[in-house]
Order: sequence, then structure tokens, then C-alpha cells
Amino acid sequence: MKSVSDVDALAASAHAGQVDKIGVDYVEHVRAVAAGLTPFGDTLVMAGLLHDVLEDTDWSAEQLLNVGVPARVVEIVQAVTNQAGTAYAEKIRRITADPDATLLKIADNAHNSHPDRAAQLPADKRERLTAKYRAARAELWPAAERGDIEAIVRIVNPSLLEELAQR
Repeated sequence: MKSVSDVDALAASAHAGQVDKIGVDYVEHVRAVAAGLTPFGDTLVMAGLLHDVLEDTDWSAEQLLNVGVPARVVEIVQAVTNQAGTAYAEKIRRITADPDATLLKIADNAHNSHPDRAAQLPADKRERLTAKYRAARAELWPAAERGDIEAIVRIVNPSLLEELAQR
């Protein structure tokens, strides 16, 4: 499983039947995140495709390694995966300690923050998530190069370019 297309097929299979918060096939989210990581190479694209597989499916890191997912891809996915009992601030520190995981989480945050997606949520949920994602960007963006952030948001969520320009 050395190609992006192999990992895409694995992600599609793993997330089959799942939908996101707005009812769209879940694989579309991971593909949008991966698209934002294309400027950074196949390792990050593969991590983008698999970034929720440990959290939201029955797959384990060991299984991913056993089917040939590169170890570095699995490491990045593990870095961004929620862990029970881990405080949010600790999760962000874990992510920002790894430059690749930081870029992946920036792409994930950008897609989750997309206005077209947010508009389909109930107002109370939209407001809560908007605040959560903005707070996460305040931690994530300082841990990455401005040009890298711009490259990601240009692809995933250009509406964030204005917010980036104000920082």
C-alpha cells in the first residue's frame, strides 16, 4: 500500500456508510483534507486520507502498518487522533510538536470551518463549533509557516485567508 490511490481506497472502505455532521459521505471530508495537503507530498496526503480512521472506525495503527501504510503516515495519524482522557490543550501540544501533524490538523480545521459546511448546521452548534475551530487556529497557526498555512487554506477554505492576513 504505497500509493495515494491505495490509501484512498482504504479510507473509502473504512468510512463506508459514515456521514459527517451535515450528512455528506464522510470520505468526502478526508479527501478534502488530503487535497489541502497535496503541496506537501504523498506522505501528508495519505495521512490526510486516514486522519480519522483510528478515531472513527475499527482500524488500529497496527492494522494500518500490516497492510503496508508507511510508518510515518501512521505516526502522523496517531498524533492527530483524539485519545480518551487527554485534555484538549495536551492534544494541541502533541500535534504542534510534529510539524506534519500540525499541517494535517490545519487542513482538517480549515475544512471543518468551511462556511458552506457551517451554514448547514443548527445555529447553536454552528456558533459553538466556530468558536472551537477559531481557538484551535490560534494554537495551530503559530506552530506552522505562514506560507504553508496559506497554501492549505487556499485549497481547502479560502475564506480563512482574510483571518490569516489579520495575524
